Amino acid sequence: MKKFIAVLLTGTFALGALTGCGSENSGSDAGEVVVYNWGEYLDPEAIEMFEEETGITVVYDEYETNEIMYPKVEAGAVAYDVICPSDYMIQKMIENDLLAEINFDNIPNIENIGDEYMEWSTEFDPGNKYSVPYCWGTVGILYNKTMVSEPITSWDVLWDEQYKDSILMQDSVRDAFAVALKRLGYSLNSTDEGELQEAADSLILQKPLVQAYVVDQVRDKMIGNEAAIGVIYSGEAIYTQRENPDLEYVVPEEGSNLWIDSWVIPKNAQNKENAEAFINFLCRPDIALMNFEYITYSTPNTAARELIEDESIRNSEIAFPDMSSLTDCETFQYLGDEAETLYNDLWNQVKSA
Repeated sequence: MKKFIAVLLTGTFALGALTGCGSENSGSDAGEVVVYNWGEYLDPEAIEMFEEETGITVVYDEYETNEIMYPKVEAGAVAYDVICPSDYMIQKMIENDLLAEINFDNIPNIENIGDEYMEWSTEFDPGNKYSVPYCWGTVGILYNKTMVSEPITSWDVLWDEQYKDSILMQDSVRDAFAVALKRLGYSLNSTDEGELQEAADSLILQKPLVQAYVVDQVRDKMIGNEAAIGVIYSGEAIYTQRENPDLEYVVPEEGSNLWIDSWVIPKNAQNKENAEAFINFLCRPDIALMNFEYITYSTPNTAARELIEDESIRNSEIAFPDMSSLTDCETFQYLGDEAETLYNDLWNQVKSA
């Protein structure tokens, strides 16, 4: 599933991309749209409906991380028409002139996206010229109430020796450092070498307590009672609670990552109007609801939220937390090549310790 925000050294700890069908066709075709998206991040039935309603063929490809996606788009070997990166990666793509401005006359369903999400998007897309919000959420701690003695409120529990070999950490440099940095009282967008070294040292100190550094596996391990505590994305937490009612999710009091993923159109897109038609379709309330129910990640589509029949989900504090309760959370920013190298070097220290 989606959400592995990892800044990875090329060739080091890299994960192989999940490749979809036939996406190597970079030629122009007015009857198709070439989509590049996270794995399991869109209901296949929605694609079928779009094709039936519009006559446009969807050529679909998947990736596991922003960092796998970016160089492929930058190289331009495949002319993707629409992609769904995360906030900081959209900022990087804008700064490197890889995106086309969207013609919002072709996306009237943008009116269904809540104003707060459009305003939030200006942090990485000033003026809302290049992106349309798709999903959002938080990063927090999932814990098993039968294995943990008291409610968790702090990241400190991930350094508690009583849970040795029962802690799951995200196998992701930005996510791992976000946990350590927020626990230490620093910004998760810190570029201060001293703060980052302190965070790395704390992750090295924690490492003997960690059962595993995982991506998707945190979901299955927590459902199967194989670990007591795991760092997880809020959308995954909703799914796991459906499968195991003993699991509880919390955003620690020190704050965490508040993320948003959005649709964008690369500058070399061959089918821009089809891409805009695709994005407009996904902003339709009934389609946004389908995707929310399929992937369980929070939708910024307020009209779709109103259609959620299950009141406990529609008012879920995990899926739709009050933004005022997330004042200590931050959205990842693109920090520049020099900072990325520093993070990667320090993450290498942690993983090799």
